Amino acid sequence: MSKANQTSKTEQTPVFETSLKELEEIVIRLESGDLPLEDALNEFERGIQLARQGQKTLQQAEQRVQILLSHDAQSPLDEFSSDTE
Repeated sequence: MSKANQTSKTEQTPVFETSLKELEEIVIRLESGDLPLEDALNEFERGIQLARQGQKTLQQAEQRVQILLSHDAQSPLDEFSSDTE
């Protein structure tokens, strides 16, 4: 992968921490109650996109950890279930 392609990909896909920070800022703006309805809906939509992206990133990281902890790299991953769900 060339450096130009790598930079382009990085710019298109924000890193997890940046997305999380943006999501936190959106929550603060929405909780303030000072946004007009259309702006609030746009912020909410962006927040949902960021939350889904973050969830996907976390699921991928979880799978990587499961693979790394597995004794048999060829064994299938089990479905993750949280006690808090």
